[in-house]
Amino acid sequence: MTKPSERLLVFVGSYAESDHTGVYVYEFNEATGELVQTDAFTGLQNPTFLNVDANARRLYALGETVSETGPKGKGGEAAAFVIDPEQGKLELLNRARTIDGPPCHIGRSADSRYLTMVSYHGGMVGLISIKEDGSVGELLDVHQHEGHSVDPQNQDRPHPHSTFFDPAGKYAIVQDLGLDRVRTYELLPESNELKFVSDAISTPGAGPRHLVFHPNGKFAFIINELNSTVTAYQYEAATGTLTEVQTIPTLPADYDGANGCAEIAISEDGRYLYGSNRGHDSIVQYAVNAETGELTLVQHVSTEGGHPRHFSLLPGGQYALVANRDGNNIVVFSIDADSGKLTYTGKSVEVSKPVCVWGARF
Repeated sequence: MTKPSERLLVFVGSYAESDHTGVYVYEFNEATGELVQTDAFTGLQNPTFLNVDANARRLYALGETVSETGPKGKGGEAAAFVIDPEQGKLELLNRARTIDGPPCHIGRSADSRYLTMVSYHGGMVGLISIKEDGSVGELLDVHQHEGHSVDPQNQDRPHPHSTFFDPAGKYAIVQDLGLDRVRTYELLPESNELKFVSDAISTPGAGPRHLVFHPNGKFAFIINELNSTVTAYQYEAATGTLTEVQTIPTLPADYDGANGCAEIAISEDGRYLYGSNRGHDSIVQYAVNAETGELTLVQHVSTEGGHPRHFSLLPGGQYALVANRDGNNIVVFSIDADSGKLTYTGKSVEVSKPVCVWGARF
C-alpha cells in the first residue's frame, strides 16, 4: 500500500536550447491520472536523458557542451540536482564536463558510485565518478569503439546508444547500434575502470539500442532500432555473457511503413514486456515466459502522438507514460493488472520535444 505521505514525481528531459526549459518536474495523481507541473529547469543544452536516484533524492541529466575536438564541435556534460520531493522542486548541485562527444544516454551504478555516459556520434562510453554528496565527479575511464556494420547510412561507424548495469552491478552492458554488438564491460571499482569482457553479436542491420533485465536476472531483452525487433537473451551473471534465445518483430505483420524502435521496459512482476515503435507510433506488448525468456505478442496500442522516443512504467504498475517527441506531449495510459494491456486515459500534458520520462516515488 502507498503511504498517504508518499508522492509520485515524474521527471522529463527534452530537446531544448540552453536558454529554454529542458527539464520538467510533475506530480502524478494516481487517483485521477493527472500530471501537474511543479518545477522546471533552464540552462542545459539538449538534456535529453535523465537518471533518477530516488533513495538519495538526486537527479542526473546529460547535456551538450562546445568542444574543439569532439564530433560536430560538441562535447558532453552531466548535471546533478537535489530533489525536494515535498515541494516537487529541483536544486542544481553541480555540473561537470564529461566525455568528448555529444551524449545520448546517462546511466548509474546501483551503489551510486558511478555514472556512465555514451556518445552516439562520438562512438565512446565513459565512466564518471559520483561524489559522496551526490554531485558529479571526474571522468575516470573512456572506451572508444571502432568498426562498422552493414547499413551504410546508420552503421558506417560505432554508435553506442545506452549503458545498463546488470542486477549485481558487476557488469556494464553497452548497446552499440552502429556495430550490431552488445558489449559487456566489467566494472573494476578498485581501479575505477571498465574492462572489456565480450561481445554478443546482433543480427546484421539490427541496431541494438536499449536493454532491460528481467526481475529474475536470468534474461535480458534488447530492442533493436533499425530492423524493428526485440531480442531475448539468456544472461550468465557470473561472466556477463548474453546468449540469444529469440528475436521477435515489434510491428504488425501487415505494416510496411517506415519505423525505428526506441525504448523497452518490463513490468515489475516480469510478466509483460513493452517496446516503442516510432513510425507505427505504437507500444508493442509481449507476454514473457519466465522459465525460457521467450516472448509472445499480446497487442499494439497507439501512443496518441508521433515518434514515441521513450516511455516509463510508473512504480506500482498502474500507469504508463509515453513521451512523444514529435507529438510534443506526455500521454497517460492505465495498465490492466491482469492482462498488462495499456488503455489511453484521455490524460496528457504538452511538452516541447520530450525525449525521456522517468517516474519515482518518494
